[in-house]
Amino acid sequence: MLATPPGASRSGAASDADVRPAGRFRVYLGAAAGVGKTCAMLDEGQRRHQRGADVVVGIVETHDRPGTAERLAGLEVVPRRKVTYRGVIMEEMDVDAILARHPEVVLVDELAHTNVPGSGRRAKRWEDVLDLLDAGIAVITTVNIQHLESLADAVERMAGVAVRERVPDWVVRRADQIELVDSSADQLRRRMLHGNIYPADRVPEALNGFFRTTNLVALRELALRFVADETEEELLASLPVSDDTPRYDTAERILVAVTGAPGNDAVLRRAARLAARSKADLHVVHVSGGDDARTSAEPGLSEVRRLAEDVGGIWVELSADDAARALVTYAAAHQITQIVLGSTNRSRWQELTRGSIILRLLRFAADAGVDVHVIGRRSGSAPS
Repeated sequence: MLATPPGASRSGAASDADVRPAGRFRVYLGAAAGVGKTCAMLDEGQRRHQRGADVVVGIVETHDRPGTAERLAGLEVVPRRKVTYRGVIMEEMDVDAILARHPEVVLVDELAHTNVPGSGRRAKRWEDVLDLLDAGIAVITTVNIQHLESLADAVERMAGVAVRERVPDWVVRRADQIELVDSSADQLRRRMLHGNIYPADRVPEALNGFFRTTNLVALRELALRFVADETEEELLASLPVSDDTPRYDTAERILVAVTGAPGNDAVLRRAARLAARSKADLHVVHVSGGDDARTSAEPGLSEVRRLAEDVGGIWVELSADDAARALVTYAAAHQITQIVLGSTNRSRWQELTRGSIILRLLRFAADAGVDVHVIGRRSGSAPS
């Protein structure tokens, strides 16, 4: 006979204490528009509403899809704020009204959205969401994988389109629950053909552009990997560890060396992806001094520092005449296992007369037992 789990009723039903809370911050993640994120969010909102929770709709974009609009039935919708921008009346989520209403749960579509200037207190919707969470309001939201800061440049190169709206990785990783709304590439393209995603006049361009099968397959893989990483972290965190369990310091730690030069954003994002896949801390290090003296005021460096924060990196500034030795010394002191840096912008003459920083770093790193990755720089990928 099976034993009754502690806390469960004899009838087999779990007690309230056994049921895990739904979470204060839930993200529905998709590979692309049309996979069903908004519908999944509304379905969750309806379930909580039917259980007695105080649920309101902060903002939902139906895109004139009947199936999406039907799911709004019975839910209270907070009126949007109207704002005139460049002579056009536009609508945005009214954060102040939601805060005044103070529901238990608010549904907020399209986390990566950029607010119309002058429409509210924040420039980005994800910032609005953080304000709502700080006020004690649970948030259910949606986002597509290409909008994550660490992945945006890879999607741009793959799909050939600019990803202008971005969300810092740490915002999405802060969620209590991340749920993938999955769809195969073929299924998504069929939905497009049937007019379930875009209007008919936009379908041919979409199918031959962003919604190409190869793009959708790659985006789906990115989304699956991201969610798998999050699930593995939750599993490891939940495993019991006793006092006599041996502990070994086997964690990866990645250092990425940056400057303000063009292409460093791509190097940093590549390092962030490596860190995410290996569950590694990311140290973003800038060295100033010596013949290539650079300062914190270096053009472009402030943007690199902002990006470092967005992808969850630890920003470090060092002053040293020998950049290669300083990086490896820092790596040894902080148990760094991998160093990532961009390929050099120096001319052949500078390499011959001043010596190669990369070759020196490779030699020092080999002595310290640290792996080195040299990444090709790509310019022109700066986010808006």
